[in-house]
Amino acid sequence: QVQLVESGGGLVQAGGSLRLSCAASGRAFGAYTMGWFRQAPGKERELVAGITSGGSPDYADSVKGRFTISRDSTKNMVDLQINNLKPEDTAVYYCVASRYAWIARESRRYDYWGQGTQVTVSS
Repeated sequence: QVQLVESGGGLVQAGGSLRLSCAASGRAFGAYTMGWFRQAPGKERELVAGITSGGSPDYADSVKGRFTISRDSTKNMVDLQINNLKPEDTAVYYCVASRYAWIARESRRYDYWGQGTQVTVSS
């Protein structure tokens, strides 16, 4: 069992930055593939970034160059650095964990979800 708690969301102007953090509790955190999904109003959830247990990241095309995912397995933390925020980044961001060894884009591949943190970008 893994519990995930996100923090760091908020209201920011376009062009600004935010750092989202996810604290994980439970056993074998280091073995999980971790990621961040987001869901905007009226839209489906989408994976924006993932990182394997070995530290290899992957990103959605829409966020490449602006989002950076990192993990610290000694602290059971996963962070998402978001730069040059755009109004279309407005969404609830969810930290997720998967027992798959690769970064899957389907939400059903992820076993554990945090409660989400709201990111709102004003223009």
